[in-house]
Amino acid sequence: MVGKTLALFDFDGTMTVKDSLFDFIRFCCGRWKLYAGLVVMSPVLLAFIFKLIKNDVAKQKLLAYFFSGWTVERFNLAGERYAKERIATLLRPKAIERLNWHKAQGHRVIIVSASIDTWLKGFCQSQQIELLSTQMAANDGVIVGKFANANCHGQEKVNRIKAHLSLDDYELIYAYGDSSGDKQMLAIADKPFYKPFE
Repeated sequence: MVGKTLALFDFDGTMTVKDSLFDFIRFCCGRWKLYAGLVVMSPVLLAFIFKLIKNDVAKQKLLAYFFSGWTVERFNLAGERYAKERIATLLRPKAIERLNWHKAQGHRVIIVSASIDTWLKGFCQSQQIELLSTQMAANDGVIVGKFANANCHGQEKVNRIKAHLSLDDYELIYAYGDSSGDKQMLAIADKPFYKPFE
């Protein structure tokens, strides 16, 4: 439809000053449990750093270490608390200013993130914007430490966007990202912005 505009935002690093994954773990488990867990998980993290395992494999193993066995209710409540109490402290002012500008223009705004929806849903609901992100799998109401869908990173970001809407419906597409995981999303935009808020 002529005149419609779409704005796609990566979250971690683009809208925030640091990655929300480790911040969420610290929020839920405490600083010392985070540090101890990182020591235990250091072989996985090093394997990821040296590109011996993929991003999604490393992230699943990390989340499984800290959250396997949590009930979905407990995990969701932690995500709600994190969204209310913590996310605002991580946000880049220029990013929020830009997001609000898009909203004021009547543009469709979507956060497209590899982070887990559990701790981003509350933020997106408060902003009245949409969310496409990774989700955790559960069995009988208990987190099992695996993803329920593909990690929303790289090409998967574009796959999710195209499954969610038709790009042809938009006359103008903005995209904002800060890493190689956003490269494909930036490529589909008429106006791509790389690290625009730093």
